[in-house]
Amino acid sequence: MQSFSAEIQNTLPQFIALFMQKNAERACVTCIGKTHTFAEINALSDKFAHFLQYDLGLIKGDRLAIQLPNMTQYFIVTYGALKAGVVVVNCNPMYTPREMKHQFSDSGAVALVIFKPMLPKYESIAAQVGIKHVIQTDISDMLDCTHLVKQEENGNYNLLPVLLEADSNYVMPEVTCHDICVLQYTGGTTGVSKGAMLTHQNIIANTYQTINGAPDAFRQQQELMIQPLPLYHIFAFAGTIFMQASQGNHSILIPNPSDLDGFVTQIENQPFTMMCGLNTLFVGLSRHPGFKALDFSYFNATISGGTALTKASSDAWESVTGVMPTEGFGLSETSPVISINDPKNIEIGTVGKPVFDTVVKMLDPQGNEVANGETGELAVHGPQVMQGYWQRQDETNEVMTPDGFFKTGDIAYLNKNDNICIVDRLKDMIIVSGFNVFPNEVEGVLTANSEVIEAAVVGKPDDRTGERVVAYVTTTGRITEAEILVQCKVDLTAYKIPKEIHILEQLPKSTVGKVLRKKLR
Repeated sequence: MQSFSAEIQNTLPQFIALFMQKNAERACVTCIGKTHTFAEINALSDKFAHFLQYDLGLIKGDRLAIQLPNMTQYFIVTYGALKAGVVVVNCNPMYTPREMKHQFSDSGAVALVIFKPMLPKYESIAAQVGIKHVIQTDISDMLDCTHLVKQEENGNYNLLPVLLEADSNYVMPEVTCHDICVLQYTGGTTGVSKGAMLTHQNIIANTYQTINGAPDAFRQQQELMIQPLPLYHIFAFAGTIFMQASQGNHSILIPNPSDLDGFVTQIENQPFTMMCGLNTLFVGLSRHPGFKALDFSYFNATISGGTALTKASSDAWESVTGVMPTEGFGLSETSPVISINDPKNIEIGTVGKPVFDTVVKMLDPQGNEVANGETGELAVHGPQVMQGYWQRQDETNEVMTPDGFFKTGDIAYLNKNDNICIVDRLKDMIIVSGFNVFPNEVEGVLTANSEVIEAAVVGKPDDRTGERVVAYVTTTGRITEAEILVQCKVDLTAYKIPKEIHILEQLPKSTVGKVLRKKLR
């Protein structure tokens, strides 16, 4: 690919219209055994765009929070929001009320599409956020779309089956390729969770970049992809809803990948060609008798994302499927892909070459570029790099260099083949089964308890999840480790909850009073 400068001048509504029309009669997405074509998804997203504009009165730039597991509605709501010029705010459906409150308030979301079982959590913080419109939906809503039976509105909430009976006329917004289309929340390389501002150009550019970097995983109108990774995560979101869809490919969504029996049942009669996953899933499926009995004759590629691929999980997966996982690297701030291995040309131990039109360099602590082959903080420049952090210019300045490179916070080097090798993380971020856990957030929850004096949180190796969260605290002496854990379960999503809590007499500190997490590790 020599250039895609013309393509990235488009907006996502234009981009979506092109691949929807080209692949109209092809299967687009399957969930719980129900398949929808591109034409059906296009028509339903038109109706959702109309509803946002004419029923809710949303205008260009308004933020819509989406808090759904993997389900067909994610496609409809995302495409419809973008068609209406509305900014998508992806939200984890496992969030606690505290986490929901932060993201809804920080983003300034005025509307919310929520998984129906999450409503009680939302209601507990509804009065504290600025959400004006709530649309609820459940897994079963899309299982029979031949005729959506009209239902009455439930209290103050709109039901998705009702609004999808609406008119399909909407007004294509006057947006440009440089307008924000997605706020992707991340802890970034510093501080608390914040929204990476991704533009139409960022998403479209990275779609072309990634397809070009791994063409054997994105063969046009040939892939049947199994997607168990959560769509609210940027890797699955972009890879499924834009990368595979733009190629006219079919995705099978797995709402609950922890249910391995159900997982296998949903794919056992499908001629799948590729799958996305991470270490815990690779190991779990490789040990499952039903999965090992599947037909892998069509299987062509596996993409690993979200956490560093381990040799043990890669070997287990390849021994069962005959396919070695392809590892890439990226962040929410880069829409997300920076580099990727081609499935047919994998260099083990690397995350592949930088994708097209991407420049990387390694920086020393003073911000100077190091010599080829030496380690440093990985910095990246390209059309996929975010505009900055939402309403956080100071933190944007911290991660952007004067010449426009984004500092990833990861230590890396380029090997002799110009493939990127990730050595370590610069900061103290912990990765649990592909999810980012930030010690400051967990420590804040721990010390919110009046019986806890100080807290320090670190990551330690874990054979199942890659890392586990371990907490060290000092207390008044009037609370037990079990009692501290109870509070954590209220205020933290499951993967953030410490797997070990140790009460110490004092925490190790430097001469200036800074807690030394390194000693605790």
